[in-house]
Amino acid sequence: MRNVLWSVPADARAGTHLLVMLHGYGADEHSFARLFPSIPGGITCAALRGTFPVGESHGWFLLDPYLQSDTAEVLQAAAGVFTWLDRTMAEGSFTGVSLLGFSQGMAMATTLLRLRPEKFGSVVGLSGFVAENELLAMAEPLPEPVPYFWGRDRNDWVINEDAIFSTQNWLEKNTALTARTYPGMGHTIGVDEVRDVGLFLQRYVAP
Repeated sequence: MRNVLWSVPADARAGTHLLVMLHGYGADEHSFARLFPSIPGGITCAALRGTFPVGESHGWFLLDPYLQSDTAEVLQAAAGVFTWLDRTMAEGSFTGVSLLGFSQGMAMATTLLRLRPEKFGSVVGLSGFVAENELLAMAEPLPEPVPYFWGRDRNDWVINEDAIFSTQNWLEKNTALTARTYPGMGHTIGVDEVRDVGLFLQRYVAP
C-alpha cells in the first residue's frame, strides 16, 4: 500500500479532478500539506510518498549532485506510480488527472507525461528538471502539447545550468508552456508561485 496524503476525505472526492503531487528528494508527502488550501475547488490533491529511501526520508530514484540518474530506476519508479494511479482512477469517479512535482518530483511528473501523454490534463513542475531519457526522446515531440506550468528561481543553486537548458528546450518543444520565475525564492515553493499555480489550475482543469 502506497503512502498517500489526501486533501479531502474519500466521500468528498467524487466528481473532482485528481491532482497527483510528487515530492522532492529527501522529503515525503507531508511537504505538500501547506499547499492544499491554495488549490482551486473541484480539485482533489493526492500527495504520494516516493519508495526510494533517502536516509529517514524518501525520493523516487537515486540522484547524484549533477542530477544524473539511471533510466531503468526512473522508469521503475514511474511504473509504481502508474500502478497506484490506474487502480485509483478505476475505483473512483474523478473527472481527470493532472500532475504536480517539486524538484525531483518534477522529473517524475514529466516522465509520467512522456510515457502517457494522453492521460494528463496538465502538469505543474516547480524548481525541478526533466530527466534525460534517450529511449523516450525517440518518440518525441509529444503528439498533443499538454498545458505545463514551470516555476523556478533563476538563481536556484540546486538545479544546474545544463539541466535548466535541457529542461527548457524539452518543455518548449513538447508542451504548451507557461514559464514563470521568482527572484529570491530559492529552492522552495514560494507564496507568489503558489498563487500562480492556483490560477493555472483554475484555467486549465478546475470545473
